[in-house]
Amino acid sequence: MPRILVADDDPLQLDLRKQILEIAGYQVEIALTVRQTVRRLENAPAGLMTDLVIMDLRFPNALGEPDAQEGMALIRRIRDLGCRAPVIVLSGWPEDLYGQPEEQQVSRILLKPVRTRELLHAIRDLLA
Repeated sequence: MPRILVADDDPLQLDLRKQILEIAGYQVEIALTVRQTVRRLENAPAGLMTDLVIMDLRFPNALGEPDAQEGMALIRRIRDLGCRAPVIVLSGWPEDLYGQPEEQQVSRILLKPVRTRELLHAIRDLLA
């Protein structure tokens, strides 16, 4: 069963995505912060690595304000950890990522609100 890590600072969206993905047959781990996301990746047991990361782009910065730089730093950190799993970025502001070096490190950028069918299709496509 493919393992998906979902990172979003909105607990309601996180819970909803977890439920949808579990119903679709995926094993789902969640993270509410950039730090939790990194810890989940660092502490994954051998043989149970994440197969796919789905993440928001804007996470709270040190001032508590939504900041795309936090998401871009997370993308870089995911890759610095050696994680080669596909990354899907979900964002209401994809232009924050377009043209940035981090855009080349992700597999898909989907505009929020993302329809369930669209998300599941992207996941199946990337895990095939």
